Amino acid sequence: MESTIEELIELLNDKDDFVVEDAVGQLEIKGEEAVEPLIGALSHRKKNIRLHAATLLGGMNAESAIPALIETLKDNNKLVRREASTALSRMGAPAVDPLIGILTDDDWKVRGAAAWALGNLGDEKAIPELEKLLDDESSFVKAGAKSAIETIQK
Repeated sequence: MESTIEELIELLNDKDDFVVEDAVGQLEIKGEEAVEPLIGALSHRKKNIRLHAATLLGGMNAESAIPALIETLKDNNKLVRREASTALSRMGAPAVDPLIGILTDDDWKVRGAAAWALGNLGDEKAIPELEKLLDDESSFVKAGAKSAIETIQK
């Protein structure tokens, strides 16, 4: 019997890696049909579900997930934030302006994640805003901005 998308999402937290891998594969096959439930899963109480949801959305290049992934950069878990940043860096041009928009966020973790993602995207229009972060109070943000600028200028 075929599992529903919601059941597959719950399996992303299974203790058995093979079960998780199978659920990921089935969700990838579902494609567009799984995007909205996966966006919802970004706010699930279980860290592994949030993490895998971000990974899947990045792999699907689901542009509709950009706002939710941006919000996920505020997650309490470092691995979830990192995966959301990676997912955003896979979205291409549609993610650039939203990421530039959060470079002024009050949370240094959000600013830093956005800087790193922008570096991966490589869009030169981000450079002026990234340069403003070179004097940031957070060393993580400064390092992300410096790395992003260097990567973009290569």
